[in-house]
Amino acid sequence: MKETRRISLLGSTGSIGTKVLDVVRRSKGRFSVNGLAAGENVELLAEQIRQFRPEIVSVMTAELADQVRSMVEFADTEVLYGKEGYKAVATVDDADLVVSAMVGAAGLIPTLAALDAGKDVALANKESLVTAGSLVTSLAREKGAALIPIDSEHSAIFQCLRGHRKEDVRRIVLTASGGPFKDRNRDELVKVTPEEAVRHPRWSMGAKISVDSATLMNKGLEVIEARWLFDISVDRIDVVVHPQSIVHSMVEFIDGSVLAQMGILDMRVPIAYALAWPGRLDLDLPSLNLIESGSLSFERPHFEKFPCLGLAYDAARKGGTATTALNAANEVAVEAFLQGRMGFTAIQEVVREVIEAFPVEDIRDLDDVLKADALARLRAEGIISEKLT
Repeated sequence: MKETRRISLLGSTGSIGTKVLDVVRRSKGRFSVNGLAAGENVELLAEQIRQFRPEIVSVMTAELADQVRSMVEFADTEVLYGKEGYKAVATVDDADLVVSAMVGAAGLIPTLAALDAGKDVALANKESLVTAGSLVTSLAREKGAALIPIDSEHSAIFQCLRGHRKEDVRRIVLTASGGPFKDRNRDELVKVTPEEAVRHPRWSMGAKISVDSATLMNKGLEVIEARWLFDISVDRIDVVVHPQSIVHSMVEFIDGSVLAQMGILDMRVPIAYALAWPGRLDLDLPSLNLIESGSLSFERPHFEKFPCLGLAYDAARKGGTATTALNAANEVAVEAFLQGRMGFTAIQEVVREVIEAFPVEDIRDLDDVLKADALARLRAEGIISEKLT
């Protein structure tokens, strides 16, 4: 690795993005920041620009870009906006690594742009692989670009597989905390509020990801992500509930050996591994104390109580645009729940109705993905409107 590795960060003001920049601060000069892309939080972005002096930044709209320019007057930082701005941040010439940490399907196009430019991508935007896994992985192979996972579960698998042959893998085991409602019955789930759903018992995450964790959809999306990252059949990917969140995931090999990656509950650990790969960083974080951690338990997930996980498996088996539609319908449904437009258990109902009637097609190019995404969103909105009238 170069003495100073230059990174461009998509999603700099989000939960993962802010932790990426904290790792950069802790790295003692091993990383510099060439590009930052954010959404609407211009106040935090302005602080980040002052600290890291990136070459280029981007926000959602022209109006927000004007605000950033008025807040930070650095002649050497170019301020852009919109899809073209995000693509510019993803492809900035001097960046050695692009960190894709935008939330949702919006992260797909800049992630593809980074790979098309031959950039290695540290991937926290699982939706890129959920919506267009075949496109993303084939482009990475074509351009000789690395896809390095940031999600704690996929980072764990990535580390367990290092030095081992693909043909020696029997299965992958993803661990799940079970979310905040693991022990609630179905009648209680109907009454869940957005405020309750965003309070994850183990991790500090954004609202959308927290709701996905509560429905177990996040684990379903991770199953699809793992299918593409590690080129393995979805039927060889299992999920177990591990409430302590000490074992971040496991790989079982054909001889019966199981390798597990364990660690403290801190997203900066997998982030640092992705940034420093193939090396590691000294983060000066506390060690995992197994004595204080106590016993570790593992349970089967409740597919009946949390059907979103099963819906994700079903979509993965169908392939093509089924997973694109799954993700789009879920994003629309979660947003409606967070806005108070419908109940918690209606999320799974909306997703199921979209998926069951969706015309699944093969994915040949980006247009196929965008069309499927738009159609699924339209159908989800229609279903929500029907339920509310």
